[in-house]
Amino acid sequence: MSTTDYHTAGEPFRIVADPPVALPGVTVADRRMRALNSPDAQGLRELLCFEPRGHADMYGGFLVPPDDEGADLGVLFWHKDGFSTACGHGTIALGVWAVDTGLVQAPRDGTVDVVIDVPSGRVTARVHRDSGRTVAVDFINVPSYVLARDITLSTSRGDVAVTVSYGGAIYAGIDATSVGLAVSPSHYRDLITIGREVKSMLDDSEHAVHPSDPRLGGIYGTILYEDFGTVDGQVHQRNVTVFADGEVDRSPCGSGTCARLAVLAEQGRVAPAGPTLRHESIVGSLFTGTVVATTTAAGRPAVVPQVTGMAYRTGEHTFVVDSADPLLPGFVLR
Repeated sequence: MSTTDYHTAGEPFRIVADPPVALPGVTVADRRMRALNSPDAQGLRELLCFEPRGHADMYGGFLVPPDDEGADLGVLFWHKDGFSTACGHGTIALGVWAVDTGLVQAPRDGTVDVVIDVPSGRVTARVHRDSGRTVAVDFINVPSYVLARDITLSTSRGDVAVTVSYGGAIYAGIDATSVGLAVSPSHYRDLITIGREVKSMLDDSEHAVHPSDPRLGGIYGTILYEDFGTVDGQVHQRNVTVFADGEVDRSPCGSGTCARLAVLAEQGRVAPAGPTLRHESIVGSLFTGTVVATTTAAGRPAVVPQVTGMAYRTGEHTFVVDSADPLLPGFVLR
């Protein structure tokens, strides 16, 4: 199996351009639902994500045909626990990859759109070029909106106020300082613990129901953030997103940034004319979040969010499988 690996703001993304298993379906969303119940698809995901070929925080995607000719490609996103509905950092990496490989022809200077069908809908990676190099990518996501506000949960660290919002996946957002934590590597394990706890408490609740598509339901992750106010026309926050079962996003989280933009827009802190969101990760990497427009989605006020970042190629791999290997498909220690 051949892969090309990138990182987007520190978060890995392993691209499988030619998956060696069948991933049938009419649409990308349909392919994801079938993959969730496919031993072959799940086995391949585990093989490339689990140790010794991956690790507990690995992320990647299987390329599949788009829903129609309006998109350049489709993708099934995966992590150690399954197949996700959205992935902003992966979309940014795919934009860079599509130009790197020549799948989408790009100018030496200027921009080109890479249109991608993902399980949550059709998204765009707008690739910016300068002197023949890709220098930035805008991830333009599906409309994003708030689902629930001021939910009080009694946790192991006391009562906490939670806001649930949608950015292609459903996230629970809490102020890290309200549970006595900072978004810092020194608090890494405690952040994972409370992130998992909040997700578990809300995952099967009414707040985790997608208003129009049950396939997109469930709490995908918990966003723990610190707010540093508004400086020079930018809301400045640092976050860590704990998603799936305790997996930690090293980037500021692309779809999570969209979910945060929906919350901040409702609060009047970001808008199409500005301010924007300066969104830092737990490792200090950066995304810029912008509200491109306001709209209505699923009967709710929504925003069209844009997340700007960059992805860099880290390697190309040919993975092999020895049928006598007793550790197939692999293992994770978290």
